[in-house]
Amino acid sequence: MPRFAANLSMMYTEHDFADRFAAASADGFKAVEYLFPYAYDPGELRRRLDDHGLKQVLFNAPPGAWDSGERGIAALPGREAEVRAAIDRALEYAAALNCPQVHVMAGLVRPDATPAESAEHRATYVANLAWAAERAAAVGIDILIEPINGRDMPGYHLNRQAEAHAVVQEVGAPNLKVQLDLYHCQIVEGDLTTVLRRDLPTGRVGHLQIAGVPDRHEPDHGELSLRHLCAVVDELDFDGWIGCEYHPRAGTSEGLGWLSDYQGASA
Repeated sequence: MPRFAANLSMMYTEHDFADRFAAASADGFKAVEYLFPYAYDPGELRRRLDDHGLKQVLFNAPPGAWDSGERGIAALPGREAEVRAAIDRALEYAAALNCPQVHVMAGLVRPDATPAESAEHRATYVANLAWAAERAAAVGIDILIEPINGRDMPGYHLNRQAEAHAVVQEVGAPNLKVQLDLYHCQIVEGDLTTVLRRDLPTGRVGHLQIAGVPDRHEPDHGELSLRHLCAVVDELDFDGWIGCEYHPRAGTSEGLGWLSDYQGASA
């Protein structure tokens, strides 16, 4: 059965962040993810997890100047020292929170980049990910990369599943994996059943995420069949978590009717 993790950056925003852990637990979630933990003391976050019987399964490494519009720096030449500092900080939090995975965002590139500039972005990305994966392997943590659609995040360096898998294969580190967000994948390339059946058996997918398409609301609203996709994931024996990275249309708890079929599946 699928195991769902509440994304506390998008869900339960009717509560203060520190109170979202209790709300997610009360609704039956056994795990959480969110964008960034760095505004909070790791000890306090760990207490929230422990007090409510929750696992931390994912967060992002520091992404550069997020409030100024940056969306990662791993593919940006000249930012290597900042990337390394970001990875070290993320791994400190991951250890404190017993979190097995950290997502490293690639960053935005100019749409008019020349072929030589694009090649430099890719080479920088690969080199930074190789360093990050080696560093993370020493403490038993996986590094994830995620293709993101260009409608929601124009200019993001990584958009398609095949591109992400090619990067993972080029780096060749067993703890570098793909974060497959079915919302982004549907918008960019579709054919989700084929994507799941092609990519999950490779062992290169470490985490799934879901949201309704096209509006990024509850996953049972829109053009995707949640029941079918979960059945495919089960068929393929995926043992990771499925992050619920969506914006509830109204109150979070009121929109969780879709979860009732799966309550208790997160063990």
